[in-house]
Amino acid sequence: MGPPSSSSKSFSSRCVSRCCVVEGVRPSDDVTSPLFYSEAKNLVPYSGPNKMRDCFCTINLDQEEVFRTQLVEKSLSPFFGEEFYFEIPRTFQCLSFYIYDKSVLQRDLRIGKVAIKKEDLCKYTSRETWFLLQPVDSNSEVQGKVHLELKLNELITDNGSVCQQLVVHLFCWCLEPPLVQGAKIWPFKTVPLCLFSIFLCSADGKKIIEGFYLQVTRSSSYTKKSQFQVEEEDIEKLEVRIDLWNNGNLVQDVFLGEIKVPVKVLGNDSFQAWYLLQPRENGNKSSKTDDLGSLRLNVCYTEDYVLPSEYYAALRNLLLKSPDVQPVSASAAYILGEVCRDKYDAVLPLVRLLLHHHKIVPFVTAVAELDLKDTQEVNTIFRGNTLATRCLDEMMKIVGKHYLKVTLKPVLDEICESPKPCEIDPLKLKEGDNVEVHKENLRYYVDKVFNTIVQSSISCPTLMCDVFYSLRHLAAKRFPNDPHVQYSAVSSFVFLRFFAVAVVSPHTFHLRPHHPDAQTSRTLTLISKTIQTLGSWGSLSKSKLSSFKETFMCEFFKTFQEEKFTEAVQKFLDEVSSTESKEPSGMSEPVHLKEGEMYKRAQGRTRIGKKNFKKRWFCLTSRELTYHKQRDKEPIYTIPIKNILTVEKLEESAFNRKNMFQVIYGEKPLYIQANNCVEASEWIEALCRVSRCNQRRLSVYHPSAFLNGNWLCCKATTENTKGCTPCTAGVPADIQIEIDGDRETERIYSLFAINMPKLQKMEEACGSIAVYQGPQKELDDYSNFTIEDSVATFQTLQQIIAIVEKLNEPHEKYRKKRSSSAKYGSEENPIVGKVS
Repeated sequence: MGPPSSSSKSFSSRCVSRCCVVEGVRPSDDVTSPLFYSEAKNLVPYSGPNKMRDCFCTINLDQEEVFRTQLVEKSLSPFFGEEFYFEIPRTFQCLSFYIYDKSVLQRDLRIGKVAIKKEDLCKYTSRETWFLLQPVDSNSEVQGKVHLELKLNELITDNGSVCQQLVVHLFCWCLEPPLVQGAKIWPFKTVPLCLFSIFLCSADGKKIIEGFYLQVTRSSSYTKKSQFQVEEEDIEKLEVRIDLWNNGNLVQDVFLGEIKVPVKVLGNDSFQAWYLLQPRENGNKSSKTDDLGSLRLNVCYTEDYVLPSEYYAALRNLLLKSPDVQPVSASAAYILGEVCRDKYDAVLPLVRLLLHHHKIVPFVTAVAELDLKDTQEVNTIFRGNTLATRCLDEMMKIVGKHYLKVTLKPVLDEICESPKPCEIDPLKLKEGDNVEVHKENLRYYVDKVFNTIVQSSISCPTLMCDVFYSLRHLAAKRFPNDPHVQYSAVSSFVFLRFFAVAVVSPHTFHLRPHHPDAQTSRTLTLISKTIQTLGSWGSLSKSKLSSFKETFMCEFFKTFQEEKFTEAVQKFLDEVSSTESKEPSGMSEPVHLKEGEMYKRAQGRTRIGKKNFKKRWFCLTSRELTYHKQRDKEPIYTIPIKNILTVEKLEESAFNRKNMFQVIYGEKPLYIQANNCVEASEWIEALCRVSRCNQRRLSVYHPSAFLNGNWLCCKATTENTKGCTPCTAGVPADIQIEIDGDRETERIYSLFAINMPKLQKMEEACGSIAVYQGPQKELDDYSNFTIEDSVATFQTLQQIIAIVEKLNEPHEKYRKKRSSSAKYGSEENPIVGKVS
């Protein structure tokens, strides 16, 4: 980014990494949801008669697991129906994917992995790629960094000859062991006994001299030197290799990583730097990688460099004018969707920006009206993946998150925690199954979900109601002779794209903490199919029943051929598509926001006088934060939301634990450790959001803990001393959705910059249309663009291109500044691999 303007005294910027991972997806049974088709294949079979495996996949930042897929049973080519979108709250080296074979009695077996280095993610972003699974062994599973000083001296020996002396000076190392459910693989507050082996090697890796083992028992401030002499004329062709081992294992030493430093970098001065530990170069050479199988992934990784707000004024204003542009296809927001290869890339930041500035309803109304112009059949209304439907889907996910929890979570908890058999497909029934009992169970669940939905209109967010109201009247205007279209236009979203999707995938909407098992997942699929059919206006008529694909489902649907279901749906759709004001969701009952298992530091002391960490089940609602010994047990402790003063990260050095945060609420802070960095970030965000309007919020806090009579951060000796660091949450803001408008505008700028060739081609197309009085359809490929008004579209394109070109310069200056600000080899920017 560029220097500040003359009127600005300071220049600040932010770098935010985020990743969308789509892997192994299998189509669900006619349930409308965004899916990406991918797979793993040719996994290693069992050696016994039953060769199939029960597999799942994990996503890891380095060796820290952040997501886990559902289990796919009895397959060597499993499909994983998963899409993960997450922000990355820390630096990392590799994004890794591990395929596991589930074991009931023993530890899950890691079949293989795919590890993509951070700098290589751009090669694979936004495209599906097959990766060969690599073996998992101790020689390749490394992380951490070492701080070393090396120096090459010339010495005169006793006999008068000149020789070279290499001095290796170890300062400290940070091993950063991987976490397993939030706990390090090494015992808490215990540093493993480590060995450093030092070699001087030739360029081909052959050892010239092997140094002695240096035994170390502390993780920092170790300054002992090892010296050995090398009598070689061409010493600058050699390299120093240092291996790090853990010999705490009684059976054999465990390899932790290695670094290599060419001797030529030393010169006459000492060379001091931080190095990231690397895997052994020959770690996997003996393994047959082709035999492990393959995994297909679609990874989208981006880094956003966010400029100060004033830089985005022109682009932001141009985007926010989009709902008022005539025609809307000539607006900047619509053009963004036209030039992006995947509309999802454009929709996410666009919807969030329009929501933040209260422009989402007029924009969705405008693009929906454009969709209706091309809709010829009533039964296909809003069924495609257009910009309008994508925007509405994303808006419902953001705005309707609490609505889903208030409405569906209790009944989904019942289904998942006390599942009843509901399979009614004759081909899937097992011996002894009673299909009539299964039908009764399924009918019970469907009735409960259906009644919960149709009685929830009072909780539907006003913003969703406003959009549904617009859709209803647009549809009635487009098809004036069909009295039912006003309902089908709304039901195609609220039932098919909202409730039915949430029922079949509750974990993706945070309605359930984990993936349901195979039987429960099948039950949810059957419920979802039924709910979306019940919600489809007119689908219960006899003429419609013959169109169902499965005979067993057709028979089951006949039990719902009662007028009361149609009347209930109509009444519900009338209520959610009304512009009358509604009570805010969750005013009478607390809204369930988040729950999960984490570790908390005990508030009191144990009998031996030491603080300890215990695993607890945490639950956050709009009214209170509680923790319990186990899920569904009475809370051990309750913190009212109104009492929370601030929620902040906690420095790792405080308790030698990662992913910790603190909830300050008047008494002593509550220290909590999440299972991974993504989960910690989500909890902090949720707690900050729900307590943002508290009147007594703190402006400063202590980023570390009060231990042994002083604060570790500022060394103050009084426990109630005022904080030493400004709070990151900033001034409380009374808004419903926390959105960083500058960041979303930055993302849109990046999309325009990436698609500049398409913008220019679209600009040429507008000129051609204007000159030739109509589009040329022979050789030109711009016929895919929607250009209703070539003059208006041309003017908007010119503005976009000019704004993007103006923003390119400060971004380029910032990138250069950022690359040079952290010295390569510093602790913040350690050396990866060999230094040149």
